[in-house]
Amino acid sequence: MLMRTDPFRELDRLSQQLLGANGTRTRPAVMPMDAYRSGEEYVVHFDLPGVSPESIDLGVERNVLTVQAERKPEYGEDTDLHVAERPRGVFSRQLFLGETLDTENIAASYEAGVLTLRIPVAEQAKPRKIAVTGGSEPKKIST
Repeated sequence: MLMRTDPFRELDRLSQQLLGANGTRTRPAVMPMDAYRSGEEYVVHFDLPGVSPESIDLGVERNVLTVQAERKPEYGEDTDLHVAERPRGVFSRQLFLGETLDTENIAASYEAGVLTLRIPVAEQAKPRKIAVTGGSEPKKIST
């Protein structure tokens, strides 16, 4: 199961949206995502348009998955910029992964500006059948 609880990230996002990084109102740098279970895996999609695949960095430490990417400006320093509404810079997002996920076998792909992660459910968390035998009296347990 994926858990999405990070109150400090939400506070940072709100303060950046209201004040901006340098005290002026700017648009927040966000990494929107969708997450769902499909069969024996969780699938997570992150919108990262305009990001180079080489700038995407994924890491797992304990049960925390960190996604970091950078969108660089497409213009030089000598450019006379008139409008700058597209967020640039480093984007980062963390997901807290439940103990029932196999963090050793996460697969990642990037296509058309969407980063897709496939996180398998761990074997010990998958449903299983338990055989029931009959015809004999239950054994007594001595204490």
